[in-house]
Amino acid sequence: MKRVVSVSIGSSTRNNRVETEILGEKFIIERIGTDGDMKKAIDLIKELDGKVDAFGMGGIDLYLYAGERRYVIKDAVPLKNAAKISPIVDGSGLKNTLERRVIKYIHENNIVDIKGKKVLIVSAMDRFGMTQTFHEYGADLTLGDMIFALGVPIPLHSLKLLYGLAAIIAPIIVKMPFEMLYPTGDKQLSIDSRKYEKFYKEADIIAGDYLFVKKYMPDDLKDKIIVTNTVTKDDVKMLKDRGVKLLITTTPNLNGRSFGTNVMEAVLVAASGKSPSEMKPDDYNMLLDKIGFEPRVEYLNGEKASIEK
Repeated sequence: MKRVVSVSIGSSTRNNRVETEILGEKFIIERIGTDGDMKKAIDLIKELDGKVDAFGMGGIDLYLYAGERRYVIKDAVPLKNAAKISPIVDGSGLKNTLERRVIKYIHENNIVDIKGKKVLIVSAMDRFGMTQTFHEYGADLTLGDMIFALGVPIPLHSLKLLYGLAAIIAPIIVKMPFEMLYPTGDKQLSIDSRKYEKFYKEADIIAGDYLFVKKYMPDDLKDKIIVTNTVTKDDVKMLKDRGVKLLITTTPNLNGRSFGTNVMEAVLVAASGKSPSEMKPDDYNMLLDKIGFEPRVEYLNGEKASIEK
């Protein structure tokens, strides 16, 4: 039996543990939150190092991407370096493969006709594969990196502009304390539902990291489509109560929970027997084909036909 653990600097209220079978092998998959305590997360990784088959790095990214450029988040480096024996991943391998496949899947299987849809991506530098694929299928993009990460209410509508801005400001941003950029610990539990309400209202599809989506989520999301990951049963109930039409998660539903891309990437690395540095997009895609991963597609309110325009 293989064991995969996501050590997250997020809230411990989102902890979970499941047992499942993947490619004929049993897996224990766990998520352990440290409530924003970076030292506790580092100590936990050191304690479990060599005792698990792979780690996921949760609640924080190691990398941000803009075009062909990759930027290393300073606060994530000690977490990565704490694992000396067991491989550790942040989910970027799946954001570049699985999330592209999911957007292609929902479009080509007539689940959502993406062309012309107004899509709010809460952070394109985080969900780079998803963003590029939405763009390729003709979505009308609003990129929320300035809004959701920096608190500056300036939407971007061009990947080229985002990449240009990133070249200037990303080297500074990645050196900032991560808690200034992303909700950690108990901050993951609070919602400011009015601050950026208009950006949600203007969108047909709201996509990206769930905690970013949730951070400023309005009370009324009637007829909206959410494309995200890492939702709990309580999250799904919240989305349903707010009127969300369709929930699509890029990672599969395991006992009512869709885990983060970092967790599922760790599962694939553990299944492959390779180190993360050896894993290429083709390796991830081959494993995804073998496993038969499909996105979770759940109509929370109304019927399928009513989402088409």
